[in-house]
Amino acid sequence: MQTAANTIAAMNLTGLQTGDLLSREWLLANRRGGFASGTLAGCNCRRYHGLLVGTQHPPANRILALSNCLENITLENDQLEFSCFEFEHTLHPHGNEYLTGFSLDIGAHFEYELGVAKLTKSVYLSPDSDTVILVYAFSNLVCPFSFSVRPLAALRDFHGLQHQSASFTSSADDSHSLRIECGTAPEVALHLHSPAMTFQPGAEWWHRFFYRIEQQRGQDCFEDLWSPGWYTGRIDYPETVVLSASLTAKDAPAGMDRPDPDALIESLKQLERKLCKHAHSRDPIQKALFLSAGQFVTERMVAGRRTPTILAGYPWFLDWGRDTFIALPGLCLSTGRLDTAAGVLRTFAGAVSEGMIPNRFDDYGGPPHYNSMDASLWFVHSAFAWLRESRDRALFDEALLPAVRSIIDAYSAGTRFGIHADSDGLITGGDHQTQLTWMDAKCGDAVFTPRYGKPVEINALWYNALCHLAAYYTEQGNAEAEYFQSLAEQVKKSFKNLFWNEQTGCLNDCVFPDGRADASIRPNQIFAVSLPHSPLSKTKQKRLVQIVGQELLTPYGLRTLSPRDPKYIGRYEGDLFRRDSAYHQGTVWPWLMGGFIEAFLKVYDGNERARKQCAAMLAPLIHHFANNACLAAISEIFDGDPPHYPRGCPAQAWSVAEVLRAWRLIQKKD
Repeated sequence: MQTAANTIAAMNLTGLQTGDLLSREWLLANRRGGFASGTLAGCNCRRYHGLLVGTQHPPANRILALSNCLENITLENDQLEFSCFEFEHTLHPHGNEYLTGFSLDIGAHFEYELGVAKLTKSVYLSPDSDTVILVYAFSNLVCPFSFSVRPLAALRDFHGLQHQSASFTSSADDSHSLRIECGTAPEVALHLHSPAMTFQPGAEWWHRFFYRIEQQRGQDCFEDLWSPGWYTGRIDYPETVVLSASLTAKDAPAGMDRPDPDALIESLKQLERKLCKHAHSRDPIQKALFLSAGQFVTERMVAGRRTPTILAGYPWFLDWGRDTFIALPGLCLSTGRLDTAAGVLRTFAGAVSEGMIPNRFDDYGGPPHYNSMDASLWFVHSAFAWLRESRDRALFDEALLPAVRSIIDAYSAGTRFGIHADSDGLITGGDHQTQLTWMDAKCGDAVFTPRYGKPVEINALWYNALCHLAAYYTEQGNAEAEYFQSLAEQVKKSFKNLFWNEQTGCLNDCVFPDGRADASIRPNQIFAVSLPHSPLSKTKQKRLVQIVGQELLTPYGLRTLSPRDPKYIGRYEGDLFRRDSAYHQGTVWPWLMGGFIEAFLKVYDGNERARKQCAAMLAPLIHHFANNACLAAISEIFDGDPPHYPRGCPAQAWSVAEVLRAWRLIQKKD
């Protein structure tokens, strides 16, 4: 059995404190929306951590199937357990003390020095099925010993927690295969198989596993897990032992529970080569970003066929329209995956309703949710970005232009939530009870960042969309070009008059229906510079970038509000209400760094000095990507106050996408 040679992250764990091991996470994802994740200590610290999270209806209806395993070595007069769990603030066993190294490539690899042997434990997730294989490679044996693995099953909705009241059953087909079912997930079954070990029945509940990150987030943090027994075998010489786990439909045909490990690993190598096809071989950062980007591209069934989509983040997000089309240029266009990008665009184009792209698809297979003002405009932006890269006018005209026109026409005439073009040509919509932009935090009736009426980035995107259409029809010699050019000119004039604030030297964030302007200094204005078509003069663009840099720029992205604002909240922590209240009131978002760097390069004409400055700006996020939080990923958010602790979703699509896109922009020579 061969493993991959190229690693995304490799760390020497010797001497690291337990807290460091528990705060660093790893992630493997497949094309179904399933994943495996945990901490470097091997201890689960979230309800979402597990060795196998599968999907009933990809990428939705996710089931946490196999939570973890208790692994031990038995000698004649001693027993050594090298797993790590946490029970009510007590770690047991202390397997983290035997860890010496960790690396991440097509699998996650843990290096142990166990005294009686060295061990490399590898976790591989199948790219096309809900299957994980655990590979235990023993070497440097001092003496023979018995090795056993006790699987701990959850078999529950991945948002929930399991408890002893659940009804589990198991049945062994032979001495090597096992089938587990549970009443909390009645449509699926978990299969375990190990050709080199024998299963020994011995069902028992393990109680009160403690998930520290859930406690920090103000949520329930204790879980009970069920074990059917254990697998055991004799290790007399250096050898490799494999345990596989598969989640299948309850009525799935026989044979799916016994994957071929070598074939699975080879399929992962092929996928790695495909994802990195357009990466520079001498740029390890770029290759790592390409591989990370690939984990967010998954599939869903639309009208009976598989079609690509983009998950907003792991572990808990599905495919959100806004996130998808902010992330698509970085995840797909910057990595040369033009066909994938086209597939994602077609997936959402087929779901346009009343001129609106879904804000998100439902977690449990219900109808899409249409409650976003900006997702549709980001779709238009991505569609034209794809056209620039692919030059495939035929496909654009056939599959994307109808959706683009549907959006533009509906936004002009009016659609849901009162979204329409006002008499000044600018887009307005929503009311005091709705949250239609990306700053959408709301808890109960509390709206933390009201932005109804005319938000600045909505109208920057609107102007950009009109300019794209005008240019497109001009190239085709179509008479509609003049109409869209006229609309764009009206919007440009109104935009400057309504949004430019001479007192602050930048743009108002939002103008309410009664004419009041919110002059809060926020990052949304950066898109009035970074997008291909800007309604601002060069002088105003540069001034805006300077103000945003002074007020909002941090090593990890842009703050959502100036620290000088009395509404600023510098730390994202506590229960749901406290976290939501801080979400867009100062919290740092890495995805905004892409727009800032693009705007910075634009106003300084992309000169060499500007590129070096941008590379320095991006360096802390690259370091975070390689060394902190979820390795080979970028967190959703950071605290607004130093030291800018990473928070929220540990692996966010648009964070990775915009850092990757910015990295390419810095390197690009026009």
